[in-house]
Amino acid sequence: MSDDFDLIAELRADQGKGASRRLRHQGKVPAIIYGAGRPPRALAFDQNKVLQQLENESFYSSILNIQVNDKSQAAILKDLQRHPAKHMIMHMDFQRIVDDVEIKMNVPLHFIGEDIAPGIKTGGGSVSRLLNDVEVSCLPKYLPEYLEVDISELELDEMLNLSEIKLPEGVEIPQLAPGIDNDQPMVSIHVIKEIVIEEEEVEDEAVEAGEEGEAAGDEPAAEASGDESGDE
Repeated sequence: MSDDFDLIAELRADQGKGASRRLRHQGKVPAIIYGAGRPPRALAFDQNKVLQQLENESFYSSILNIQVNDKSQAAILKDLQRHPAKHMIMHMDFQRIVDDVEIKMNVPLHFIGEDIAPGIKTGGGSVSRLLNDVEVSCLPKYLPEYLEVDISELELDEMLNLSEIKLPEGVEIPQLAPGIDNDQPMVSIHVIKEIVIEEEEVEDEAVEAGEEGEAAGDEPAAEASGDESGDE
């Protein structure tokens, strides 16, 4: 079961880009909550408090308690928009949840056993994480904070697929459901090949490129820039 987080919200009547811009100038985050057969409601949260909560990885895959006045609603984070340059949240989307209705949510993958994996310890390989998270389906009470993937027995040039995750009680991966079976690799161990270019080879290529340019009648760039600086 994932951790619980409390978020204090206030209802907002004004909507639209102008209203959202004013909220952000006031240090607040515009948001919306929907689902559970009820109409969407526009909310606002304190920007600094939200940023503080987001530092915890569990926030993204946990049941959140949205508190408005004296009422509380369980919800999950469905979408988050960040400012492209500033340390600021632009907008948040939340989905209401009820205890007896399954939810779908992405949870992070935590890889363990890397320090003793034969493919690394004796094979000299490196871990390549092909997936960082995966979508799961479950009742809210079974929502895991993360899924653990043990790679301690992984040999060199071997990989693990999604179907090899040991899922906790009540949790399924939708893309592995019968009739879909979209299994895919999530982690592998292999040797990273490095291509070393000798300095002499680089110089030879530069000389050849220069000779080709002169043969075509082109003036070397260094001489051209020298002439321009002399005119100045």
